[in-house]
Amino acid sequence: MIFVVRRVRPDEWERVRDLRLDAVRDPAASIAFLYTYEQEAAHPDSFWRERTNRASAGDAAAQFIAELDDQWIGSLSVIRGGASASGGEQTGFSSSNVVGVYVRPQHRGRGVIDALFQAAADWARSTGCDRLTLDVHTDNAQAQGAYRRLGFEPTGHRFTGPIGSELQMARSLGSRDDSGRVQS
Repeated sequence: MIFVVRRVRPDEWERVRDLRLDAVRDPAASIAFLYTYEQEAAHPDSFWRERTNRASAGDAAAQFIAELDDQWIGSLSVIRGGASASGGEQTGFSSSNVVGVYVRPQHRGRGVIDALFQAAADWARSTGCDRLTLDVHTDNAQAQGAYRRLGFEPTGHRFTGPIGSELQMARSLGSRDDSGRVQS
């Protein structure tokens, strides 16, 4: 399976909306996303246009999609500065927070999440961040396992968010040496 990971483009707001609506309908959505299908579907087109435009350029936020034969099979977004449901980044780190992670069920276990997180890490590093953070529901063992496999570890910060008990996980991005290799 050969897929491409890239940043969304401003004119793709309808596809961004449609993938998000599919994501929040996923059986695990209640412990993976802050908003319900009904809440997301109620947003006007202008919301999706703005959201997509912000995520398509600049260094405040980015949304990456995995695409296979013109079908979007996964996505995640990164918010620079570490803003999260847990109340923001911890002192001493320049963080970016990963949100909205979703891979269509039939494409899970095929490296899509790895490629999406690599794109997120590369982008965050290019904006000067040295760590990625994310919040995950304490009952979402599948997501926690995937994040651990990708190098994330619990920070020790737990909180009660809009979807219940969550924990923060983080991964160092290291820095690139003169040859372009990442050093941890």
